[in-house]
Amino acid sequence: MARVALVTGGTRGIGAEISRALQRAGRTVVASYAGNDEAARAFSSETGIKSMRFDAGDFGECQAAVEKIHGEHGPIEILVNNAGITRDATLLKMNRDMWDAVLDTNLGSCFNLCKLTFEGMRQKKFGRIVNIGSINGQAGQYGQVNYAAAKSGIHGFTKALAQEGARFGITVNAIAPGYVDTDMVRAVPADVLQKIIARIPMGRLGKADDIARGVVFLTADEGDFITGSTLSINGGQHMY
Repeated sequence: MARVALVTGGTRGIGAEISRALQRAGRTVVASYAGNDEAARAFSSETGIKSMRFDAGDFGECQAAVEKIHGEHGPIEILVNNAGITRDATLLKMNRDMWDAVLDTNLGSCFNLCKLTFEGMRQKKFGRIVNIGSINGQAGQYGQVNYAAAKSGIHGFTKALAQEGARFGITVNAIAPGYVDTDMVRAVPADVLQKIIARIPMGRLGKADDIARGVVFLTADEGDFITGSTLSINGGQHMY
């Protein structure tokens, strides 16, 4: 039987390409989304991948979703925590709601879904978890203290959980994308975008498929000796 993969935020942008790539790799994929029903219907119609609406930052909704996936497809063996939002502002202008929304969705979702799937992976002695961090969680970014904190937290979360999962055959890794050609990045003013590209040694924005190939690599059955790692896919913009 094909291994079951859940990709949060999996119907648009980077997440959609991750879902497609895992499907091509022979996985049974379920893609979650938060609220854009039209985009999710179009994605599922195009790919045949099941889309499921729930708030990845809400533990109760995640629990109901995981139980439904288990009943319809079997236990989740591959988890890609990709759900993320931005609420950008300088600290002086940021309010607590903006902070909480980003931390709950971007970092809290990792806790929720890992907590709900880890035991099943432990029982099967197999699991692949990939958490999508960010270059801005590594290097910081002006006006994004909430986003940078959440993404940096993902990188630490990944290293700690990897130590818990290793003896059970569960690998836990992160990918830190740089600036990728998505709707969110294309919305950046053209002059600002050109300055961003000028700082990328490869001379271009990343593509969603660049990130998706990394996920397929880290979630392969043969990837059982790679854990606790952060794979930076950023065209050389930030190296450490």
